[in-house]
Amino acid sequence: MTKENKGFIIKDRRAFAEENQETEDKKESFTEQVKDQAQKESAPEDKQEPEIPLPEINFATFIISLNASALVHLGVIEDPASGKKVKSLAMGKQTIDILSMLEEKTSGNLTKEEETMLKNILYDLRITYVKQKG
Repeated sequence: MTKENKGFIIKDRRAFAEENQETEDKKESFTEQVKDQAQKESAPEDKQEPEIPLPEINFATFIISLNASALVHLGVIEDPASGKKVKSLAMGKQTIDILSMLEEKTSGNLTKEEETMLKNILYDLRITYVKQKG
């Protein structure tokens, strides 16, 4: 007597099973739409603005970037995104603290120019912070 193993099939007949399939279909459709839109946006256009060359990424440009961020938060220069001066002393102080931490952690590993630049930027930012706070 040999028994044949036929296996079995499970069919989900609950009401929400069809809804789940519809949801999955909608997700797939949305994903395809997003991919299509991304391809259209990345496609070169004739009227595209020329790309501005970015500066070389090094320690100096990193410190200058943090300096600009601190100046924006201290309300000294305009926020490039909004074009308005917005003062957030807490964020400015945090950026100054980050620069101070970098000065401490990189001590002995910087060139004289990098070390001088970092010290001068920190001095100027601290003076500006005190003026803005008072």
